[in-house]
Amino acid sequence: MNRIEFTEEVIALIRAIPPGKVTTYGQIAAMAGHPRNTRGVVWILHACSESDDLPWFRVVNQAGRISLSPGQGHARQKALLEAEGVQFDRQGRIELRRYLWSPVAL
Repeated sequence: MNRIEFTEEVIALIRAIPPGKVTTYGQIAAMAGHPRNTRGVVWILHACSESDDLPWFRVVNQAGRISLSPGQGHARQKALLEAEGVQFDRQGRIELRRYLWSPVAL
């Protein structure tokens, strides 16, 4: 799979995340066929979220936390997720057992 195919697959996967669910950078990378390319997923989200109208806010880190820093989009991402019914615990984590998206088929 070349870089263009990987990018297209990542975009398709992110678009498929339903409201009220989240996934991780690593899960997207693995489903796209490159489990060690989480940085590639981050780059694609950074480069394509607005132009491709992606639900970027539904992708979190493997600990169920928002990776963006306060003042750099953290509050916006949290608000968007909460608007979809995703809840955070007192430590700012999302319970992945409850909210993790697991596609059956794309």
